[in-house]
Amino acid sequence: MSTRSLFRTMARRVLPRSGSTAGFTLIELMVAMLLGLIVIAGVVSVFLANQRSYRTNQALGDVQDGSRIAFEMLARDIRDAGATGCDNSGRVANVLNNGATDWWANWGNALRGYGGSETDPAVATGTSAGTRVSGTDSLTLIGGGATGLSVASHNPTSAQFKLNQTSSDLQSGDVVLVCDPNHASLMQITNYNNSNVTLVHNTGTGTPGNCSKGLGFPTDCSSVNGNGYEFGPNSQLFKLSAVDWFIGNNPPGGRSLYRMNVSTVGGVPTAQAQEMVRDVTAMGITYHQAGSAAFVAPTAVTNWAVVDAVRVTLTLQSVDKRAGTDVQPIQRTFTATTTVRNRVK
Repeated sequence: MSTRSLFRTMARRVLPRSGSTAGFTLIELMVAMLLGLIVIAGVVSVFLANQRSYRTNQALGDVQDGSRIAFEMLARDIRDAGATGCDNSGRVANVLNNGATDWWANWGNALRGYGGSETDPAVATGTSAGTRVSGTDSLTLIGGGATGLSVASHNPTSAQFKLNQTSSDLQSGDVVLVCDPNHASLMQITNYNNSNVTLVHNTGTGTPGNCSKGLGFPTDCSSVNGNGYEFGPNSQLFKLSAVDWFIGNNPPGGRSLYRMNVSTVGGVPTAQAQEMVRDVTAMGITYHQAGSAAFVAPTAVTNWAVVDAVRVTLTLQSVDKRAGTDVQPIQRTFTATTTVRNRVK
């Protein structure tokens, strides 16, 4: 075929006949639409898969971040349980009037755990916000606060301390722990004067108040002067840290890790529940006693005074309740062990 004939044949096929209308047939349009839908479906499928992967990774990150925060705060309180700030073999005098009745004032419970079926005196079990979830473990920890103050002088007769600092965040009603190498004493400040940085620990005032102004060891509440003792210069003074960790019901209706903390409100030590980490759904705690080979449940502990390590297992859920492959929240369980610092030599 000549070149001229080939061009004429191609023109007849491409160019429409005179009077005909150029365009696509219905079948061609339907095929094109089908192909387009297939391409769009593929793009949407990839987008949804990437979105699902992002949500899952984000949820896993939230769960891991929550666990790190929870364990860091728990470990800090566990390490300091029973700490007095001075190496005095745990000798503590307690002149608080409620030393044997309120959980936060009982130094004998510096570290005390409660199983899911046991009653924790620090927090009520129930279904309202801030109450403990039934069947979950809880843990009470008492010790000296993180920031210490230095004693300039102590007059046991007038029951007055003067501090070396020029100011402090103390206030009347605070419960404090003062210590030296001989022993520590737990008492309430009945009057604080920040202008000359002095505090009084007298009897007859304050809630719960002091049974005696004598801070010697052992405690003697039989008289106002009790067992007299003078703490020397450079003795250390700390605010009392009394906390209780538990799984509680949160305001949205879920569960969170809570910390019951005692602080002074209106001159009175008051326990207040604080939500620390949301979506912590369960907490199990086991304990190691010095000389023992294994960690045991709280009901199996025979002597809380020799517990030297605590193992905490937390179960956390993702904030996104549809992040899992089964359109459910992602759930992970983590375990960490913390040593009670002042009970390990």
